[in-house]
Amino acid sequence: MNTEGATRRAWIVLGGIHLLNQTVSRRPHDPIVLVRVAPQEVSVPSTTVVVQWAALGDCPASALTAAGATLANRYVVPGSALFPDSIAGPALRAMVGEAAAPGLVPLCYLAEHHDGYHVYAQIGFYAEDACFLRITNEPIGAGPVEALHWLEPALAEHAASALRLNNHKRYFHTHFAGTELEFKYNLTPGTDIWATAMELLTALRHGALDGCRPEYRDELQTYFTENHLFDVVGPEEELGYASFVRAADGGHVLKRKWYAEDTFARREQLSPNVQVPPGGFEEHLREEMGLQVQAMPPFRRVRYDVQCESMATGHIYGIFLDHCSILAAPDVVLSQCEVEYRRSRSLLDRDQDTVLAEMDRIGGWLQDYLAARGLAQVRTYYSKRTFLRDAVAARPDLGASR
Repeated sequence: MNTEGATRRAWIVLGGIHLLNQTVSRRPHDPIVLVRVAPQEVSVPSTTVVVQWAALGDCPASALTAAGATLANRYVVPGSALFPDSIAGPALRAMVGEAAAPGLVPLCYLAEHHDGYHVYAQIGFYAEDACFLRITNEPIGAGPVEALHWLEPALAEHAASALRLNNHKRYFHTHFAGTELEFKYNLTPGTDIWATAMELLTALRHGALDGCRPEYRDELQTYFTENHLFDVVGPEEELGYASFVRAADGGHVLKRKWYAEDTFARREQLSPNVQVPPGGFEEHLREEMGLQVQAMPPFRRVRYDVQCESMATGHIYGIFLDHCSILAAPDVVLSQCEVEYRRSRSLLDRDQDTVLAEMDRIGGWLQDYLAARGLAQVRTYYSKRTFLRDAVAARPDLGASR
């Protein structure tokens, strides 16, 4: 075991899928393969670790039984040859035998610390890469890695959270549910939001934002919507806006936001599949929902979302590049960059305050990034509702009834 001051070591641990999905009980002869890799954490400890197989290079590997008997050692396997097509490659098959090889998968990423190992459970496994989520609050299983002192507690921790770890994306959770947290930056007129989004995504891929990377396998989202927004002017407790967003199937999503003035945190609710015919939006809000509303000019929204994942905390933030143009006057445009908290990819409990502190750090980085390129200078809370109010004040003809 390395001392605290020595170079840390890390392994990708392979074993039968039954050790994760519990379809068969663990057996003494089950193979456990230790694949030595360079530390993959972006920060120490991380919440999320993503491994690109082809980037690992040559990896020393050895195989033991779950009872500790040696099966094979002194193998060197290129990372790209471990799991071609997500199936154990020839070297792994030779190490564990043909009977065990078909069920062989990455079980966890194992990171050495001075008093044991942090365990990151596998939650995503593909031919190109794998994603691991930390399941230990403190290091476990002190001793030589080959002694497998960490194996029993690691499997126990995984089993205790199997309903979250073994179900697709169930490890996500949301702080501040029902509340939108968002910083905005008004972009210089004429900004090419596609080019800006691609440059931002490239910067994140290369680690320009410390501790963050693009969200695993969900780096970019694109949106093209028509919005019919109504300024809610009463009752007082309902102030904000209601917007009918046209869905791809022809229906509408009703987006409600509650706020008296533009601000960082706003209560938000989305109601999908609202069946209201075009031309019936205002009547629905007045008659069915009891709201006092003022129709705003409909607008088209083109949006590119760069998804930013903090590998340290597991919090995920959207960096949105927006182009909103009024349908009746396409030259009247609001172009913005926004950063918004979306969700958290984590199993371990974390204080909500970490979201706020980290979001402020990311917002500061984004402001500097945009300012350096002449795209924006200051942080704001300038909303779509305020933009439409300002547009109508400048062009009263845009406020005509629909």
